[in-house]
Amino acid sequence: MYAYGPVPSRRLGRSLGVSPIPRKTCSYNCIYCQLGQTNKLQVKRESFYPKEDILSDIEKVMNPANVDYITFVGDGEPTLCKDLGWLIKSCKQQWQIPVAVITNGSLFFMEDVRQDLKSSDVVLPTLDAGSEEVYRTLNRPHASIGFEEMLQGQVDFRKEYPGKIWLEVMLVKGVNDSDESLVEIKNAIEQVKPDRIYISVPIRPPAKPGVRPPEPGRIIRAHEIFGTTPDALDLTDRESGEFGLDNFPDLRTTIIEICSRHPLREDQARDIDTRFSGAESIDTMLSDGSLVRVEYQNVSYLLPANFIRKTKQNNLR
Repeated sequence: MYAYGPVPSRRLGRSLGVSPIPRKTCSYNCIYCQLGQTNKLQVKRESFYPKEDILSDIEKVMNPANVDYITFVGDGEPTLCKDLGWLIKSCKQQWQIPVAVITNGSLFFMEDVRQDLKSSDVVLPTLDAGSEEVYRTLNRPHASIGFEEMLQGQVDFRKEYPGKIWLEVMLVKGVNDSDESLVEIKNAIEQVKPDRIYISVPIRPPAKPGVRPPEPGRIIRAHEIFGTTPDALDLTDRESGEFGLDNFPDLRTTIIEICSRHPLREDQARDIDTRFSGAESIDTMLSDGSLVRVEYQNVSYLLPANFIRKTKQNNLR
C-alpha cells in the first residue's frame, strides 16, 4: 500500500500520504525519528516500485473532497525515489489538489532532485543544525553528505524553486537547543530564506533512547533568536483530527498500516477501534503481540511489534 489516509497534519490539514520508497530507506538516521532506526542508509536514487502502481494506488484511495494536499513523505526519504518528478506531475494533471513533499533536504545538492521537486506546490525540508558537529550527532547522515554540501543544496533549491518552502527545525534537549546552536541554525536559515519556519520537538517515541524535547524556556528562546522574518510557528503540540479509514478492510490492517507510518497515541487507536465491528480489538492485538505499548513523555503510544528499535519497548519514559 503506497498511498494512505488522509491523516491529520498540523501543517497540511487533511494529508493524503504517499510513500514511494521501502520502509526506513533514508539518507539520514536521525536520533529523533518516530519510525525507528534506518534499515538502509543510502544516497543512490532508485525506482523502488513501478511508478504506475504507485499512481494507481493513489487513485484507489483518493477522495478529492476530503484531501487538502497529496503529500509525498515516505517511510524514509522520498527524494530517493527516481520517479518522484513523474509522480508529482501526474498527480497534478489528474487532480486539482496541491502537492507537498516532506523531505529531510539532504539531497538537494543533486540537480535531478531539485528538478523533480519544481512541479510541487510546497516543499517541507528539515534543517536541524548549523554546524557539522551537531549535524552528524543529530541527523547521522550518510557518510558522503557533509553539512556544507547539504546546506548549499537547500540554498540552491531556494534560488530555483517557484513554490513555497516551509522549513522545519527539530529541537532536541541537550543537542541543538543551546544559544550557540540556535544562533548557528538561524544563520543557516537566513541563507535558505524559507517562506515559513516550523519549530518542532519530539512528540512520539524516538529512534534513540534518551531523546527528549527541550524545556519550554528553550523553545521560547528559539523563537527569540530566530526572530519574526519569516514567522517561526510552533509544532510542539500533539496533532488532532480524524484519520481516513474508508479504504481499509478491517481494524488489524488499519492499525498496522497507520502505526507503521504514523505512530498512534493509544487514545487515537482506541477511537479508530470504535469505528470497526468484529471480534478483533486493540486489546486483542496487544495480547497477541502484534502491537506493543510504549510510554513516551507520559503518553501511551502503540507501535507494530516489528518496529526496529535499539531499546526495550517500555524504556522510553
